[in-house]
Amino acid sequence: MAFRTVLVQDDGMPLPVPLAVAIYITIWFTVLFAILPIGVRSQQEEGAVVPGTEPGAPVAPRLAMKAVATTLISALLLGLLLAYMHWAD
Repeated sequence: MAFRTVLVQDDGMPLPVPLAVAIYITIWFTVLFAILPIGVRSQQEEGAVVPGTEPGAPVAPRLAMKAVATTLISALLLGLLLAYMHWAD
């Protein structure tokens, strides 16, 4: 119980902001690597291999959409973690 009282800030935040940012960045990259392969089709699978390129290269990786999805999922996961830390005994 003493460990929890050390981490609780006066503003109700269960851990210091720099630590929360570091955890968010870690979650963000973990989620990004989990989302990256979803829906990716290679040039070879599409049957449109550009000469001089790797046949396994993605045709349309949709990185912007995946970055937005990663950001939203990471924010949700961090929010759940902070809520758990705040209300758990």
